[in-house]
Amino acid sequence: MTDVPSRKADTGRPYHTEATGDALITVKNHQKDEDITLFGGCFCPFVQRVWVAFEVLGIPYKYYEVDPYKKPKELLEVSPKGLVPGLRLNRYTPPRSLNESTVILEYLEDLAATTTKRSILPLITNPYARGLLRLQADHVNRYLVPAFYRYLQAQTEEKQIEGGTEFHDSLEGLVALLERAEREILEPGGASGEGELQALRKGLGLWVPGEQDLGWADIMAGPWLFRAKVVLTHYRGFQLPQGERVKAWLDRLFEHPAFKATCSTEQLYLDSYERYAFNRPNTSMVAKAINEGRALP
Repeated sequence: MTDVPSRKADTGRPYHTEATGDALITVKNHQKDEDITLFGGCFCPFVQRVWVAFEVLGIPYKYYEVDPYKKPKELLEVSPKGLVPGLRLNRYTPPRSLNESTVILEYLEDLAATTTKRSILPLITNPYARGLLRLQADHVNRYLVPAFYRYLQAQTEEKQIEGGTEFHDSLEGLVALLERAEREILEPGGASGEGELQALRKGLGLWVPGEQDLGWADIMAGPWLFRAKVVLTHYRGFQLPQGERVKAWLDRLFEHPAFKATCSTEQLYLDSYERYAFNRPNTSMVAKAINEGRALP
């Protein structure tokens, strides 16, 4: 739901260029050279979804913090637009690279299949379940993520109320897809015993009561849901849905060790997103795309 739009003043706080809290500890634990270097920015949600996947899948990596607004040469070599996240694959000569968070997530899932043997998707023997989770991810990218930025960047009361409604609707749409996957995969008639039921539950994520493993949708949506809790609450008076089932899901998500390990202190996000909340000029390529009504870069 949306409260009265915030009237807070723009204090001119700058964005952060170094992680804090639990995320800083994780950064320090990943400074040794590895086959993969993750180029990230401490407040970027696109980075966080990839970062969480590295932690869940147990793939070794070196974390390289950059200022994506400065677009250093090292970042441009792995991400031509200068956007984070980017991967440098050091085992090749010369090194190769990948960018775009969803592409990187698919790469990490495939890599883990032959290395760590971990997964954030349902078993490959259950292609329908995997398809349902990709529908969830498509909804996140197509609706939830743009709605988050439109709401945060809206400046008039009318636009903020409209943005709050759109973001809430995008959340309801995601919940409906989570419910659909649970219903169609786990309800009676789909499994013949407890062992098979456990196999079917794999990859469906924390929406399913009793599950402890992050799923594809948790990782795809989690960074924006966390920022909604912190940033939209502070700047727009937004409240996440308070229904018992949704609240329990979000609590499990935000407290999951792999997710918490990539979260900085709340103040970092409040400072770094103030520029979005007041729609300052030259905030980012994402902000510019939202203002111009274009697809996100």
